[in-house]
Amino acid sequence: MTSPPAVLMVGTGEYTTGYVASTGAASTSDKKIGVVGLTMFDLRRRGKVGDLSMVGVSGKKYPAIREHLQKNIQQVYNNLDVTFTSFPADDKTDPEAYKSAIDALPKGSAVTIFTPDPTHYPIALYAIQRDHHVLITKPATKLLSEHLHLLSEAKKHNVLVYIEHHKRYDPAYTDAKFRAKNLGDFNYWYSYMSQPKSQLKTFASWAGKESDISYYLNSHHIDICEWMVRDAGWVPKLVRASGSTGISESVGSVAGTEDTITLLVDWVNTRPELKGKVATGVYTASWTAPQNAGVHSQQHFHYIASHGEINTNQAKRGYEVVSDNYPDATPEVQVGLHWYNPFYMRYAPDEEGNFAGQSGYGYVSFEKFVDYASKVNSGKLKLEDVDRLGLPTVGNTVLTTAILEAGRRSLDDGGRSVEIVVEGEKVELK
Repeated sequence: MTSPPAVLMVGTGEYTTGYVASTGAASTSDKKIGVVGLTMFDLRRRGKVGDLSMVGVSGKKYPAIREHLQKNIQQVYNNLDVTFTSFPADDKTDPEAYKSAIDALPKGSAVTIFTPDPTHYPIALYAIQRDHHVLITKPATKLLSEHLHLLSEAKKHNVLVYIEHHKRYDPAYTDAKFRAKNLGDFNYWYSYMSQPKSQLKTFASWAGKESDISYYLNSHHIDICEWMVRDAGWVPKLVRASGSTGISESVGSVAGTEDTITLLVDWVNTRPELKGKVATGVYTASWTAPQNAGVHSQQHFHYIASHGEINTNQAKRGYEVVSDNYPDATPEVQVGLHWYNPFYMRYAPDEEGNFAGQSGYGYVSFEKFVDYASKVNSGKLKLEDVDRLGLPTVGNTVLTTAILEAGRRSLDDGGRSVEIVVEGEKVELK
């Protein structure tokens, strides 16, 4: 029997731990105790993963992170074990500490990467070339060429590389994909996703400098749209982008940081019987939504086909909480009217005090990665088998990266149209 894989978590910020170093406190978002760390601690409790480790640039954050995890996870969830091996040492700062952390893993381990977008490629490449399975937060990479190189190296080293497109496991989105098959030919898509201005402070180290809101949020709905229409023969052909500015700069972001980015994509069908048909996709993302919008993330899409349409709004799911501003309110209490999303990560413990969010689509995304990495390790599945299942592998997400980079090129070139050329497995931008 194959032992469960050891897991290294690269990145120690909001998504992994819920701790934000720039504020020295828990995140103000809906991820106050993180996602990756909590999920991995629970998967270890369930015997699905082995040793856990974590690596960041500065070891000086670890005392505060450990205190945060003990108070907000261990003491809340029935003494859940939150121990992990950390890199670099608590008194060290090392931008390349991920190399030492990866080198310390046994072959066939799993590495999760939740770091600024430009660092995904070098970290993932280092892990892949040392025979480890890799999960990368979206976007996989900023450049199509990098994405294709990771795909090539994953095949060479026989490791699973999986992009953490968790919206694929949202029950409404999964059901929408199923129903779309019976609605005729793809014709039009519009989606919007946003986060409040406070995220610009959370991401101050890279927002507008190293990446943009389209890479960060449009990546969700671009992936969902491509996933929904690919089996019917649709591929992206032309991308144009527009970005608004001014708000981000007014709250401290670097000059030129786009507030909201919209991509307009022409889709064409490659099937002979549908040749000549064109569909339109519009994808908008913003990180300058109001602070008191009631939700952390607006998220909705409208899909139109030749025989029907789908509308889904996953921001307000019929669940709302209202709270007064009272003197002894705990830090978790958010004043006013709020719509929460327990379908993503459900933080309420069960009747025995254990973490009980295993059905949340955020949790499911990680569990599927771990399960399929274990099946590849044991020889039960080959990489091509995992690809055929339609999971968000590095091989199944190439066109999402192509659209995102094309959008960035369009913005940088004054809104020009960028062509995506797809010839078999060859994809390039012009």
